[in-house]
Amino acid sequence: MNSVSKSRSVTNVLVVDDSVETVELIKRNLEAASFRVYVAHQVQSAIAILSSVPMDLVITDLKMPDQNGIQLVRHVSENFKHVGILVITGFPSIEGAVNSIKVGAEEYLVKPFTEEELFNAVNRVLSKASNYKRKKEITTEDSTFGIIGASEPMQDVFKTIAKVKTTNATVLITGESGTGKELVARALHYSTGVQTPFVPVNCGGIPDTLLESELFGYVKGAFTGANETRAGFFQTADGGTIFLDEIGNTSLSMQAKLLRVLQEKEFYMIGSKKPQKVNVRVVAATNVDLKELVKKGLFREDLYYRLFIITIDLPPLRLRGNDIELLTEYFLSKYARELNKHKMRLSDKAMNALIAYNWPGNVRELQNLIHRLTILVEDEFIDVPDLPETFRYSAYQDKGMDRPLVEVEQEYIMKVLGSHRNNISHTARILGIDRKTLREKIKRIKKNA
Repeated sequence: MNSVSKSRSVTNVLVVDDSVETVELIKRNLEAASFRVYVAHQVQSAIAILSSVPMDLVITDLKMPDQNGIQLVRHVSENFKHVGILVITGFPSIEGAVNSIKVGAEEYLVKPFTEEELFNAVNRVLSKASNYKRKKEITTEDSTFGIIGASEPMQDVFKTIAKVKTTNATVLITGESGTGKELVARALHYSTGVQTPFVPVNCGGIPDTLLESELFGYVKGAFTGANETRAGFFQTADGGTIFLDEIGNTSLSMQAKLLRVLQEKEFYMIGSKKPQKVNVRVVAATNVDLKELVKKGLFREDLYYRLFIITIDLPPLRLRGNDIELLTEYFLSKYARELNKHKMRLSDKAMNALIAYNWPGNVRELQNLIHRLTILVEDEFIDVPDLPETFRYSAYQDKGMDRPLVEVEQEYIMKVLGSHRNNISHTARILGIDRKTLREKIKRIKKNA
């Protein structure tokens, strides 16, 4: 009898093929080698079994009704960790082999095959599934101004920072939410090496009724509750940099006051008639198109041109290429240290899933994801099944409610039958019918297949 190395005393195998003869042949051979074998004749039935029974290996045909084996291969690869995948087919083609390997299969076996060829393939797949390759560590030595990035769009950002960091010119940073606009503002300020204040202000997070007092301060008695004179953010930032994030959220009246600061380098504290002089560099940021706001009358055109002296446009993460790998490596190291854990690594498949993702939340979304994975994943490697569902492919398709009852019944019978390894007695007991009735139903299902 052929011997196959197994990672545990009982190895669960799911065999998926619409050919009853092929399923029975594989099932008989594997059960003789002490494998526990489950069978399915459709992709949806296979998915139902996978969701209820932990599998070590899936053996699937490529040509099947409704959905093909490629969809099942991808579904298993992206939703179940450490499950080996062996593809079998009676219609061999280079394209089929390439596609199945590309989406997650470890081996490709052509029908008809001998018992020895089957066991050799099974042995190789189980070995690959239990031994993950170590991913080469990506260094972050090429970070610039404390910002991780080596892509061409980020190199353009670094060049602009280097050119304007020593000037006192107003800078407007644009980019989608989560791209790192405050990091760029800090780089502009701290890269000079001069120890001066850096004051960040989230204009979108402060109600407009309070923003004026927060920015410019107030004198004692200016309003009810003003029991003492208090300096504002502009005074705190005197001699340094004030970072006005989400400046597009400010009201027109506030914009007029900000324009005066930029033009005259002075402002009035609330309740005071004496102007306050200030020497401060203004760096503003926005994730909306200020020019469109100007057209709509929501942003002052004169302030827009005052801010639009130097602009730095931050690219979204989806356009930064290999920076996703650099940032992932950086965040893995960062949170491993913070959580006092061994550093984790992503499998190649998981990294490819990150690269293919659109990242609407940009770097902030990636950082939060890696933080969460570092906390929750117990294995040394993070694989695709560890990622949220939005990163994974699913072969499950809801066929909707517009189906005859007999079709729904047949589908359910085959799911229950497959999950109990074709045991007629167990399946009949669960369905609440006798074995004779079940056999008749199965006969009709196979006849209509």
